[in-house]
Amino acid sequence: MANGHGGSRPGAGRKRVGVTGAARAAIKADSKDRQTAGLDAVSQVTATTGKFKDSFVNYSHNLGIGSNNVLSSSTSSFAPLTRIRVLLEWMYRGQFVCKNAVDVVADDMTRQGVEIKGSIKPQQMAGIEQAIVTKGIWNKLRSTIKWSRLYGGCTAMLLIDGQLPETPLRLETVGKDQFKGLLVLDRWMIEPSLELLVTDLSSPNLGLPMYYRVTADAPALPRMKIHHSRMIRLAGSELPYWQSLQENLWGLSVLETIQDRIQAFDLGSTGAAQLINKSFIRTFKVEGLKELIGSNSQAYQGLLKYVELMRAFQGIEGITLMDMKDEYQGHEHGSFSGLSEIITEFRQQLSGALQIPQTKLFGTSPAGMNATGESDIRNYYDMIKGKQESELLVGTTVIYRLEAQSQGIKLPPDFGVAFKPLWQPTETEKADVASKVTTAVLAAEEQGIISPKTAAMELKQQSNQTGVFSNITQDDIEAAADVPLPPEALGGEPGGPGAPPPAGGQPGGKKPAPDEGKPGGKKPAGGKPAPDGKARKAKDSAEGETHIMFQGMPLHVENEKGTTR
Repeated sequence: MANGHGGSRPGAGRKRVGVTGAARAAIKADSKDRQTAGLDAVSQVTATTGKFKDSFVNYSHNLGIGSNNVLSSSTSSFAPLTRIRVLLEWMYRGQFVCKNAVDVVADDMTRQGVEIKGSIKPQQMAGIEQAIVTKGIWNKLRSTIKWSRLYGGCTAMLLIDGQLPETPLRLETVGKDQFKGLLVLDRWMIEPSLELLVTDLSSPNLGLPMYYRVTADAPALPRMKIHHSRMIRLAGSELPYWQSLQENLWGLSVLETIQDRIQAFDLGSTGAAQLINKSFIRTFKVEGLKELIGSNSQAYQGLLKYVELMRAFQGIEGITLMDMKDEYQGHEHGSFSGLSEIITEFRQQLSGALQIPQTKLFGTSPAGMNATGESDIRNYYDMIKGKQESELLVGTTVIYRLEAQSQGIKLPPDFGVAFKPLWQPTETEKADVASKVTTAVLAAEEQGIISPKTAAMELKQQSNQTGVFSNITQDDIEAAADVPLPPEALGGEPGGPGAPPPAGGQPGGKKPAPDEGKPGGKKPAGGKPAPDGKARKAKDSAEGETHIMFQGMPLHVENEKGTTR
């Protein structure tokens, strides 16, 4: 088909390639790269760039990458450990470092839970939290994080009773008691739809599979087709796009990038343990041993019994009995210097690669003068907070909204959740913070800087950290006055500007009659009946002044609201 200029349409005749085809092409290209990986480094660099730039090379002394040395023959190999599921499971089961590398981060990401934000009643908060615990939501999320780190991908399916899993999730359609919890499905239990991808520009899953089909051997819902909006998806360690294609748009196992360091640590630890068995070597020289072994089996057996008898009696009070011509020597390795530094270095490499402090990865206490490990733990907790907000916050918010919808709770627009900090203050620190915050808030209110409503909001907000004033409800906050009160109205020194009337509400100290100002009461001076509250307020407003009653105290307002004196 020709275009308006007589030429062919751009792209005409090209075959459309889906994600599956692109993945196959990426795997073939990667295989070709592995075949050429053994070429000489000089040839590879020359073929790519044509010449060397910004690199030190001394060909006379074979220094630098590109000359004839060991570094030039080194390259990166392709060892797709993520694809070998059984080997990953054996490493997880048999090596404590691998298990801790997977479990520690998952445990810390879900250890403290979240706090609910927004103007929602405490009773409703408690009901939602109780249901979350009853349904084991945090345990399921912990498992999802674990298997995503181990396998490079895992999902948690939102279980909504009475709805088709293949349809998009709409929160407003969830009815009473329909949310049942989560079902954990790792990457080996589901098959992503690589030909149907998410095309919604506003979706955080743009470019990812639109559907997932449960495999026949999964623990639940076999062959079920599930829409991506009903999945909380975690992909382990993120991969570049073309590498992700080779993994069916999943990620990378955390064990793949550290497998060489794990082997080095295991070899160093095992070698040190075996060296202990060789710390004392004894040598027993027997004259004519070779002839004895080759010529007379009976004499050879007698020699073995003799040596075994010698070994049995060698002790603190034992005696070594041997022929005069025989010779006995003992070789003792009294020093193992350097072993501790080597193993410590391997541990530090593993800790740095996983971004987990040694105190948590290996369970050791901080070493060195004045070492507390506090800075390492704080940096680690900052990393955990970042992972919580980037990987779990959206899914956790959806879960809490689903639970509220399932309980028939109408959430306010400002509803949200925030992960609780892992660094928890002690009870003494909490009490000290509560005392200082309360003193500062009440002082600001007494000076008329903030209103009683603002003071109540501040006290309620700090209850998340200290636990004090947690029973202040939203109704209490709404009932409080929203206008700052002058210091004199709260018990300040009388007589100043804006002070209340000193003698019952009349300027100048004149005290009114007990029934003055009430309907049907005594007449004030002049013979006219005292006006009621509305009439008096209107009269005062006409004169530019207003009298109001606040908590039994008469207040004299001289300016309209919003004006400046």
